[in-house]
Amino acid sequence: MAWGQKKRSGRKEPVFSGFAASLSELRINPLDRVTIADDKPPDRRARPRKAAAPNTEGPRRPPGEGGRRAKKRTRARLSRLFYWGAVLALWAVIAVVGLLIYIGAHLPPIQSLEIPKRPPTIQVVAADGSVLATRGEMAGNNVLLKDVPSYLPNAFIAIEDRRFYSHYGVDPIGILRAAVANVLHFGVSQGGSTLTQQLAKNLFLTQERTLERKLQEVELALWLERKHTKAQILELYLNRVYFGSGAYGVEAAAQKYFGKPAKNVTLAEAAMLAGLVKSPSRLAPDRNPEGAEARAKIVLAAMADAHLITAQQAHASAAQPSYAVKPASAGTTNYVADWVGDVLDDLVGQVDQNIVVETTIDPKLQSVAEAALIDELAAKSVKFNVSQGALVAMTPDGAVRAMVGGRNYADSQFNRATMAKRQPGSAFKPFVYLAAIEAGLTPETIRQDAPLDVKGWRPENYSHEYFGAVTLTQALAMSLNTVAVRLGLEVGAAKVVRTAHRLGITSKLETNASIALGTSEVSPLELVGAYAPFANGGYAASPHVVERIRTVDGNKLLYARGKEAPDRVIDPRGVAMMNTMMEQTLISGTARKAEIPGWTAAGKTGTSQDFRDAWFIGYTARLVTGIWLGNDDNTPTRKATGGGLPVEVWTRFMRAAHQGVRPEPIPGTQRGGFLPEVAQFGQPVDVPVPAASPAVERQPQPVRTNVRPEAAGGLDGWLVDRLFGGH
Repeated sequence: MAWGQKKRSGRKEPVFSGFAASLSELRINPLDRVTIADDKPPDRRARPRKAAAPNTEGPRRPPGEGGRRAKKRTRARLSRLFYWGAVLALWAVIAVVGLLIYIGAHLPPIQSLEIPKRPPTIQVVAADGSVLATRGEMAGNNVLLKDVPSYLPNAFIAIEDRRFYSHYGVDPIGILRAAVANVLHFGVSQGGSTLTQQLAKNLFLTQERTLERKLQEVELALWLERKHTKAQILELYLNRVYFGSGAYGVEAAAQKYFGKPAKNVTLAEAAMLAGLVKSPSRLAPDRNPEGAEARAKIVLAAMADAHLITAQQAHASAAQPSYAVKPASAGTTNYVADWVGDVLDDLVGQVDQNIVVETTIDPKLQSVAEAALIDELAAKSVKFNVSQGALVAMTPDGAVRAMVGGRNYADSQFNRATMAKRQPGSAFKPFVYLAAIEAGLTPETIRQDAPLDVKGWRPENYSHEYFGAVTLTQALAMSLNTVAVRLGLEVGAAKVVRTAHRLGITSKLETNASIALGTSEVSPLELVGAYAPFANGGYAASPHVVERIRTVDGNKLLYARGKEAPDRVIDPRGVAMMNTMMEQTLISGTARKAEIPGWTAAGKTGTSQDFRDAWFIGYTARLVTGIWLGNDDNTPTRKATGGGLPVEVWTRFMRAAHQGVRPEPIPGTQRGGFLPEVAQFGQPVDVPVPAASPAVERQPQPVRTNVRPEAAGGLDGWLVDRLFGGH
């Protein structure tokens, strides 16, 4: 028993509390391991082995289970990606279809689309009915493919749409090729539009570059391909494409540039015509013959590459081009036609039919004006360093009879008569004197011609001399700057500006002291128009060139100029005094060379600072004519003054214009004290005019001084140099 009890109690083993917790502390640290030195040097390339991380994830997974789970996750991701890709593709298709439906809904019904008419022709005719110019589509009938040489249409196919006969209006391969080329060139170097798309755009759409218009172009191209044969589409294209300089269609372009029908053009000329389509305004051979020729060589190379001509033909045509390009007309009537085109939109809106514009231009006077300006410049432009000029002649009621916008339209289409803004110099002074007259002064009012300082600005006369006490008539006739500035200060610059605007100046004028000497820029047309009230008795005159606009057949009148009575802008007394003073400019003043036998005339010369502009605006009871001479880049002339070359051009033109016409007096210039008929448009009135003072006929003695202008700041800085204003 004792033995059994002893056995049941058993042996008690020692217990280590916290054994599991301290197990990690009993593990051998790799640093505590004993290493045995080896004779071999340590391998520096071998990376030290990392200590095994403690296994905290429990029992290990069976081999290959992790790989299977990774594959399952990958398949799940691919399935989701495929699903959402399919969903997005479906929505993209729905969006594209919806967009096409939207674009199609905004097009006219396909069944109602018809090939529109050609762009309208605008025929500009003179007052006598003779044709001055044609704008819009040039004259020319539609051509048939069978009537033109095969290389003519082939030139367009080679350079614009080489797969024309194999696509259905849209060429995906061409679009892809153009896209790749554009990416490689980092820009738009090629276009993917087919000839059919270009035709659709030219016939039915605008030139704006938007996604909506491009989609409309695609739909219309598909419709054209379904409705017409390839030959019909190509024929329509050749007769409707724009070639620049107002020429639509190959017939008009061949007549315009080569002076021959399209059926007679050579291979080289056909290549040039095809090359124009890319940029007709930039590559037109009458404006850029070098660019047109270079582009034609590219077309010839494309034709050879497409096997439409042989390499020998391409080389021969490129080596010896036969471009009999006719130069653009140098006739100055083109300046008139351009001006007519500018005002048409205001008169009749968009032109959608062939029209005839009847103008006020007198073709005989236009020829005389052209010869007077161009001949004088040809003879003296080098001497005076004057490269350009402009002439405007109008009746006292504003009807333009002649206009020259430059010496050569072929060299420059910029119309200096209507668009150039230049300083009028002393030609602006009549508005200053009129403001003074309306303030109570008279032609016999005395003012001092003496040195003047306006906050550091010291204007000086052209001759660097001062004449002391002078009448306003003498001061205006001799174009004395100091008197004009004194009058401007006396009445106020704002009053001078209001007076000029009332008479017809439309440009912005600065209200400063120098405005009296014409420092604000104006155009020749508006300055001549502002002088017209002096010639017509004091009534507003709106310069105009269009009298009537009608359809070609004459069945419909689209516009006719009204005959409303003009507003009075100068009272009869002011007209009489101003004309009396400005008549002296031609008798004893700066324009003594301006003389028309048997006629009384008046006017004012003008020269801007540094001799940059030379003007003369003169008038009779029949015509108001203004001349401007200068340089487009505003460089100084070689001392060309208003009393010199401009007066000579004016006199030559006005003598021819008045030849054989019964003389009439200018309102207010009858000598003797009373004016029987001052107003041309109103009722005759009797206005007393002070008798001319003997001092007017007698040149005042100059008072010489040593005063010279100096650079100064002040009101406007030194706006006028030592020759400011000139004559």
